[in-house]
Amino acid sequence: LRKNVEDFTGPRERSDLGFVTFDITADILNEKNGLQTFRNESTSIIFDWNVKQLFLYLSAEYSTKNNALNQVVLWDKIMLRGDNPRLSLKDMKSKYFFFDDGNGLKGNRNITLTLSWNVVPNAGILPLVTGSGHVSVPFPDTYETTKSY
Repeated sequence: LRKNVEDFTGPRERSDLGFVTFDITADILNEKNGLQTFRNESTSIIFDWNVKQLFLYLSAEYSTKNNALNQVVLWDKIMLRGDNPRLSLKDMKSKYFFFDDGNGLKGNRNITLTLSWNVVPNAGILPLVTGSGHVSVPFPDTYETTKSY
């Protein structure tokens, strides 16, 4: 679903606002559903003694005629030690607005959604891990219109 709405944060032009409903099925610890297995050198699982939590996020990447690369975070979740590392989420809505600074979503056929996560350690560096599974989503050529009451 995509609308063309007033963007009051910038110039007084209309911008595309995307609404995405998605399912996520992922096993962070194992190589299921196309996601990477992340293990340290001693081959212990991702939650070793130095891992406090994981910061998971779903991002959308796409290109427009104005920008070669656009990246937008649509959803995120903090996974604590002891939480179930297997995600099975259905009919999820974007947690954050999916605004384009123009009309780059209309008819865009290559919007790629990727699940990534940061390992939040108790001490040390903050590594970024990107899942190997991603999906490309085409957006429609027309805008959704709503009634104004």
